[in-house]
Formats: sequence, structure tokens, C-alpha cells
Amino acid sequence: MSLNRVKAIWWRHAYDLKHNVGRLFDTFYWPALDIVLWGMTSVYFQQKAATADIVLVLLSGLVFWQVIWRSQYEVTVNLLEELWSHNLVNVLATPLTIYEWVVAVICLGFIRMFFAIGFGLALVYWLYGVNILQVGWMMVPFVALLLMSGWYIGLVAAGVILRFGMRIEVIAWSGVSLLAPFSAIYYPVSTLPEWGQRIAAWVPASYVFEGMRVVLSRGQIDQAMLLKSLGLTVIYLVLGLGFFWLMYQQRRKLGVSSLE
Repeated sequence: MSLNRVKAIWWRHAYDLKHNVGRLFDTFYWPALDIVLWGMTSVYFQQKAATADIVLVLLSGLVFWQVIWRSQYEVTVNLLEELWSHNLVNVLATPLTIYEWVVAVICLGFIRMFFAIGFGLALVYWLYGVNILQVGWMMVPFVALLLMSGWYIGLVAAGVILRFGMRIEVIAWSGVSLLAPFSAIYYPVSTLPEWGQRIAAWVPASYVFEGMRVVLSRGQIDQAMLLKSLGLTVIYLVLGLGFFWLMYQQRRKLGVSSLE
């Protein structure tokens, strides 16, 4: 074994780490996210230790978080697929408009999300005997809002990738997770510190998951939470579309081929 060859490979990857935003980001981002998210969840569970609905709260959060994650993932990763295959220039050289591309990947994401959620619900019932759909149609508006939330997050992330290129591709699978601690997936917003509650007030998903817990525990819809989430989601979706279109126009001026 040659120590010099080992050092050469070490320095090669160390140099890449120094200049790779995504890998530097991963070093600190995921540990911090897990500590905050599961730390707050543990605090909430400790407070609710004697409550029988903890399993239902946790499993429903796990399943329905996939709605927002999958819908944004399809937008961003399908853009990356075009870049990885060096096909984006060819796609944009056709009569296809950027809005048609967005609609196509959103439709694909919806179909894949439908199967993923169906599989998740079936798996939860098979493994744990928990029927999350026991409240029936009342979950439908909340799922629709999560789907729309994933769209605006995906559009913003895709816009950032269009502007800054594949060196920032880590945002495709980590961007949505940044909102997870403030989305009240497994615990109420009141569990967060005061500054976290102020952020959560501007995150539509926080009202969705809070509302879902109300449905599961009381069997009724909190219309105030539903309307707050709807208002914020529509605003963010419009802004997300505008941001994506603006980044696309800037990339056309800079040159699409330079992305690949």
C-alpha cells in the first residue's frame, strides 16, 4: 500500500468537499435537522406519555408528510434528470413550453404520490392495525393542501437549481426538510419555542398537520386552520410559479447549455 496514493485520493476528495456546497451542507444540515425534529417530538411525547393516540399521531404524520415530500421531489428531481442526462437543451428546443413541462411533472408527481400514500396507509394498517382513514373524506382537503405545498416548494427549489446549477442540487431532496421542524408533523406548534412558533405561523403545512390531529382526535374539521393554510398556500404557489418563471428567463439569458 502506498501512503502517497492514499494521500492523493484524500486530498482530491477533501478539495472537492471544500468547493462542494452540497456536501458541506450535508455535514451540518442533517444532524441539526434530526436533533431539532426528533428532540421536539420527544418533548411532546414525554408530555403525552399517558395518551392513547400517540401511535396514531406519529404514524399519520409519517404517512402524510410523504404527500408534501413526494410532490416537491418530482418537480426538482425530474429537472435534475434532464440535467444529468444532458437533455434539457433538447427538451427546451422543442415547441414545449416551460409551463407544459411543469404541468407534466406535477401530474407525474400526483400519480406517484397516490400510490406511495396508498402503500403507506396499507402498510401502517397491516403492521400496526391502525386505520388512518377512519375519519373518511375529512382528510381530503388537508391532503390537497399538502400536495399544493409540495408544488410551491418544488418550484422554488427548481428555480434555484436553474439559476445556480447542479452545484446546489442538494436542495432537491433537502429543501423541503428545512420546513419539517416548523410543520408540526408529529407535535403541536405550541411545543416549539416562541421564535419557532412565529416561523410556523407562516408555514401552511403547520395548520394542515394541526388540523389533521383535530380530525383524528375529535372527528371534526377546524375550518379556521383549513382557511389559513389555504390562503398561505395559494399565495406561496403563485409566488413559486413567478419565481420559477423568473429564474427560467434568467437562465435563458445566461445560457441553458452552461447548466449541463
